[in-house]
Amino acid sequence: MNYIKLKAHAKINLSLDVTGTEGGYHLIDSVVTTIDLSDVIAVKKRRDKLVSVTMHGMGSENISFGENNAVRAAEAFVRQYGTNGADITVWKNIPLGAGLGGSSADVAGVLNAMKALYGADEEGVKDIADSLGSDCGYMLYGGYARMRGRGERVQLLDGGPKLDVGIIFSRGGVSTAACYSLFDSVGSPSSSSDKVLGAVLRGDKAELGRALHNGLYAPAKALNGDIERAYAELAAFDPLGVCMSGSGSAVYAIFENDQFLQYARSRYCGRFSFISAKTYLPRREEDRWQKKD
Repeated sequence: MNYIKLKAHAKINLSLDVTGTEGGYHLIDSVVTTIDLSDVIAVKKRRDKLVSVTMHGMGSENISFGENNAVRAAEAFVRQYGTNGADITVWKNIPLGAGLGGSSADVAGVLNAMKALYGADEEGVKDIADSLGSDCGYMLYGGYARMRGRGERVQLLDGGPKLDVGIIFSRGGVSTAACYSLFDSVGSPSSSSDKVLGAVLRGDKAELGRALHNGLYAPAKALNGDIERAYAELAAFDPLGVCMSGSGSAVYAIFENDQFLQYARSRYCGRFSFISAKTYLPRREEDRWQKKD
């Protein structure tokens, strides 16, 4: 096989607790799931060890080669496994700086594609992903999971409820570094992940909606006032719950069913972009890597 094309899915944080710091990094406890919003990635083998990446959409054409995580992922794979390089094309649908893991999804998509083309051990690819971003390792697998530590401690979960999700994209992004820095001043510890995990395992969407929580919401809305407005606009539709994903700026709501979601989408007349999405639950491989406590 010399060519592969695949989807790299976005994620939403159903909980995000900042639990401390270690070695200059913030530690988190977060329950996440992937959704059917995705980038499309095509990878073709090269006869040399060079890597080329072409980006399309969402302003990604302006990302410099040296700062492109798809490039970093491919080059790290080539270094670690001594393979030839690849020509990579990414069609972006996941907005940049939205807290939906768009950059991490591209890392995971490129690594999964390179692994399929060249062959590689699962843990080695996971190590590369972890070195490139806190949720990149999880994004290799997707579905429901709990992430702890810097995001490298991943517990994959089987199944989980199918969610109908409305997402509003606030104007402007939020710098993750700035958000965590401000959290140190205005944020407070939280412990929502156990409640969220319990609701997921029971498949109780109403309970899950009530338990949604993001400890970075306060600093994120201070950095981008549109986040609070987007939150209020979604809450006005009386969904099961509203939350921000990652460090923002995307805000999402879980609706009781698709009918209520589509009603909200059709009636939304705010100034932001509104899309509907559903959870994306990949089929788990029986012996796929999983790291627990």
